[in-house]
Amino acid sequence: MTTNSLMGAIGVSVAASLIMTVPAVAKDSVTIAVPAFLSGPAAGPFGVPARNGAEMVIDAINAGKLPAPYDSKGFAGASVVADYIDESGGNTKQVAEYRNLVQKREVDAVIGYISSGSCAALAPVVEELKTLTVFAVCGTPRVFEDGAREYIFRTMSHATADNVAAAHYVKDMFPGVKTYTGINQNYAWGQDSWRDFELAMKVLMPAAKQSDKVQFPKIFAGQYGSEISALSLDDAELVHSSFWDGDLEGFIFQAAPRGLFEKKKVIFTVGGTAAYRLGKKMPDGLILGARGPYGILVRDRKTALNDWFIKTYFDRYGTYPSGPAYQYGQAVLATKIAYDKAAAAAGGFPSKEQVIASFKGLEFESFSTNVKMALAGGHQALTENVYGITKWNADAAEPGVTDVKFYPAECIMPPDGVTSVEWIEKGMPGAKC
Repeated sequence: MTTNSLMGAIGVSVAASLIMTVPAVAKDSVTIAVPAFLSGPAAGPFGVPARNGAEMVIDAINAGKLPAPYDSKGFAGASVVADYIDESGGNTKQVAEYRNLVQKREVDAVIGYISSGSCAALAPVVEELKTLTVFAVCGTPRVFEDGAREYIFRTMSHATADNVAAAHYVKDMFPGVKTYTGINQNYAWGQDSWRDFELAMKVLMPAAKQSDKVQFPKIFAGQYGSEISALSLDDAELVHSSFWDGDLEGFIFQAAPRGLFEKKKVIFTVGGTAAYRLGKKMPDGLILGARGPYGILVRDRKTALNDWFIKTYFDRYGTYPSGPAYQYGQAVLATKIAYDKAAAAAGGFPSKEQVIASFKGLEFESFSTNVKMALAGGHQALTENVYGITKWNADAAEPGVTDVKFYPAECIMPPDGVTSVEWIEKGMPGAKC
């Protein structure tokens, strides 16, 4: 070997040694894409509150103004640059937009998505492009039940929790119900929601009978005159619905004048999004869920984080935060915690792989509840769920809820490695209620 070759080899060896031993260099900023419905019928009830929740929490993180123990600045010290993306336009558009965000705009991570359809379509693409992606809301259990995921995390419980908790609430509060039916949107979210509720009712209230007139209108149909007529004529005492977006509010506005809510007990698994928007026009007596412990159902939960979230949101946006604001804020918070934890272990700014390793199995206190990333190999969150009954608060001149009941995560979600359908059909073995 020549002298030059020897010196070159030594130089390469020294350089490699330095790369291996020198801590990672601090990074000035982290670019995050935040998709949510910013146009169309889902924007007002869901997308705008979701964006607001994310924006508020990101601004607080950048300023180091979250309550302790989350008051350090940034993601592992790096400021967060957020790019808010419209989720409207369908699955094909979202897949194309995701590829653009990752391959051309080179975002560090993606936090968001509301629709189950969006998440189901994106799941294989995320794994293909190997980008940290945190699903903030979308409810379909199929995201992880259809295959293992390395780069996807979902920071709230999926739809099975909503519907098993709904069945528990019916059993606890209305044990005399003998017949029930449903009206749900005809796509993955509505189909999965009804399936899990129906199966859970068969386990928890086997004497109650399901109507043979269950309805699945098209998503974003908007007009429900014929469906309301059919429900009014149906003998079923209880109606289950996972309606969300503008469909939920449209259905309430159309059904209330026709007396449906006086004739039937109606349980809305996502009804919490409508409470503050409808105000006094929200009928009393509706059974209300919020896809977990969020929004109006946790107004009275007194913790430093929840007090901060409610006050800061109200001061900034002039209304109280609904479920989507909490859910997006929770996804952002979880990502910060994963970055900070990874940086502490790495001794410097972490790599994507180190952040992902820190995200797996994460447990943390969020704004309104505790979160455990306990399912799907540490990628799927467990949280409690809650239901209540709408009642206008005349003293405060604002919407309220009564008869609020919380259900622990271990009561309403399947154990790791078991699909939702399999677990419920077997009688929900191991459930801790």
